[in-house]
Amino acid sequence: MSPRAAAFARDVIGQIAPERRERAKNLLWAAGRLADYAASLGLDLAPEVVLHPSVIERFARCAPGLSGVARRTLRTNQRFIGRRVVPELYPADVPLPRERAKAPYSPAEISGFLALADAQPTAERRMRASGLVCLGAGAGLIRSDLRDVRGGDVIARSGGLVVAVRGRQARTVPVLSRYHASLLAAARFAGNALICGGADPGRRNITNPLITALDGGTGLPRLDTSRLRATWLAEAAELLGLATFMHAAGISCSQRLGDLVAGLQPAGEAEAVRLLGAARHR
Repeated sequence: MSPRAAAFARDVIGQIAPERRERAKNLLWAAGRLADYAASLGLDLAPEVVLHPSVIERFARCAPGLSGVARRTLRTNQRFIGRRVVPELYPADVPLPRERAKAPYSPAEISGFLALADAQPTAERRMRASGLVCLGAGAGLIRSDLRDVRGGDVIARSGGLVVAVRGRQARTVPVLSRYHASLLAAARFAGNALICGGADPGRRNITNPLITALDGGTGLPRLDTSRLRATWLAEAAELLGLATFMHAAGISCSQRLGDLVAGLQPAGEAEAVRLLGAARHR
């Protein structure tokens, strides 16, 4: 690095005074590279200029001759320096609420909802209510995916039962085996019509009457389609041994899993049915 950049790096890292030699070397290198880049842009080599977040971000994006790993490492170290030398440029992040996953229903609660569905006064209401529970807890469908399903989209093939999901995220979802009989009955009753009722899938309140009908005051919690999906997710994760895998791999962040899975190809329908078209034995 240039003498001016080296002098800048020594000055700012001296203010931090790292305890370990190796850490000091890494921080000096990060500060010097940033100072050289700032000088090439004609910027004043003052801490409040060089260590400004916008300059660090521009360095990370535009500095020539760096690998992706080097860019990430240098940016992390440069932000570390900036937070300690010019903290007024790095206000503390405001904590944002994090939406937690809904709690899945227990098998007894699902059985209770299906029993309430069977107790509805008309065959139409019985089939629609049962179909709602089975599509949510048995296939993980929610929102438009749930509202758009017609009887003909539930198909027995590949050794199990699948739902052909329409729309932007079109896909084929295996149905957990404990829901096969009830969902098939609801699909046959619906024929080419919507399983959950209504004539227009765009209506946003199609499932509301069914949810109200299953609020039977029998000690069951209120039916929530997000919790039905969480029930399916939890059961599918157990079938796949996901918790065991994550524990063995030391992974706790789903972002890492997403990065890994992005480079893999999903199995075909028959394999998906074999993995996900079963029910846990209790």
